Order: sequence, then structure tokens, then C-alpha cells
Amino acid sequence: MTQQWRLDRTYRSTAGAVRWTTFGEDGAPPLVLLHGTPFSSYIWRDVARALAGRFQVYVWDMPGYGDSEMATGQDVSLAKQAEVLTELFAHWGLDAREPTVAAHDFGGYVALRAHLVHGLRYRRLALLDAVVLTGWGSPTYRLLGSHPEVFGRLPAGLHRALVTEYIGSGSHPGLHPVALERIVAPWCTEEGQAAFYRQIEQNGLDLTDDLEGRLGELTVPTLVGWGAEDSWLPVAWAHKLAAAVPGARLRLFEGAGHLVQEDAPAELAAVLAAFAGADASGPA
Repeated sequence: MTQQWRLDRTYRSTAGAVRWTTFGEDGAPPLVLLHGTPFSSYIWRDVARALAGRFQVYVWDMPGYGDSEMATGQDVSLAKQAEVLTELFAHWGLDAREPTVAAHDFGGYVALRAHLVHGLRYRRLALLDAVVLTGWGSPTYRLLGSHPEVFGRLPAGLHRALVTEYIGSGSHPGLHPVALERIVAPWCTEEGQAAFYRQIEQNGLDLTDDLEGRLGELTVPTLVGWGAEDSWLPVAWAHKLAAAVPGARLRLFEGAGHLVQEDAPAELAAVLAAFAGADASGPA
């Protein structure tokens, strides 16, 4: 659960340096994992390693998050993140391989926009506790988004306490202290504190309005996965999203909160392996 996590490769995107890595055998069926906010690829560590025996797993930190570049004036809007994902597909040579994509939280919007607007092709798509439908936003996110200039001036200690409490609330049983600190730490440098409020300010509550009406256009096989105890995006959203996507399958993870990767990693890995492995070809 608290294993080391190192993204050892860099791609210079149009939004800044992106740190990324891959697990598994070259040429195995590709699987791309997307994180959301205020997280990083670190939350995928157990799932990525579990799936590496069957897939070539790609993980990355979005610009402005985790180990990727954080810079004043940086465009970290989700529209831009979708462009960066499109750049990465070309960089990774995935344009013709049609990977399975598993996307969490904001990553759901990024994956959908890259597919519906930029034309990225997926073999399968898993949307996990995804920010897709209009009306999203935990009470904390809404409060921070209403006054980013005020919260951005918090003393470092108060900022750390706020971010720690906020991130911790994403887990239903509670995060291991080492894992919690690892997720919090990137937001607690001078650059990280500014980046934390920057990404909230640039991604307002109306950001999903442009895609919700297009969910019926999806033809890629889709899995909607949700923590049954998600307090940020309650489970009713899962049912609504699954009903909006033609043919979508719904899978609830009992006892898991918003951070299903942390709360139920083994179960999630098994579900994604079965979903991504259906009709997949590649090394055994």
C-alpha cells in the first residue's frame, strides 16, 4: 500500500513537463490510467503493478499535479489536459493500438473530451467515480472554488492541514498515514500550494456542461465503477451516468469511498483485468 512510486520518464507537453512511466511487457495490450484531483498517478500504484502481468500499463501525472511541472501562469484546465493526453497517445504510439482507458474523478472528463472532441480511439473505457455530469463538486471543492484568492494566502501550516483533511475525506475506511502524506506532499511546497488553488480556479463547476449531452454518442464498451460509500460524488451519480451511456455496465465497490483505488485496490484490479482483458490479444 505504501510502496515507492517513481515516474522515471519525461514528456515535454504544450502544458509543461509531464512525468510518466510504464509497467509490464512491451507489446502487451495497452492500458492507460488517468488520475483526478487533487491526486496524482500515485493512487494507481497497487492497481498498476497488479495489472502489469497482463497489460502494458501507462501512468502519468497531469501538468500541475504530482511530479509533473507546476508553474505560474500554467494552463491546467481540463480542456488542456485532454490535449495533453492526445499528445501522449502520439508519443506512446497508441494512436493505432486502441488502449483500454481507466479514468478516475476529473480523469473521466479528460478521457471523454479526448475521445469525443479530439478523436482518440479506445478499445474500452472505465469511468471510476468520474466527474462527468453537471452538478458535481463536493462541498469543500465548492468552498475552495468560491474563494481561491483567500485560501491561496493561507500560511503553509494551515494550507497543509486543509489539504490533508480534504484528501483524507476521499477514503471511506481512511488512508494509511504514509499514503496520505505522499498524496498531500506535492501540494505543500511553495509551487505546490499555488498549483493547488490554480487547478481549482481554472476548473469551475460548469466545466462538464459541454460533454454531458454527448454521452449518448459513446459506442466504446464502457464500465462505470463507483465506491458505494463515495461522499464526494454519491452513488446516485453512478446510476445516472450508467443510464446515460449506451450499454454501460455498472459495478459498485462496497465499503469504498471516492478513492476506490485506495479503498479496494485488489477488487478494482480484478474488475479492470476482466473488463480490459475481454477479447484482448497480446502476450499471455
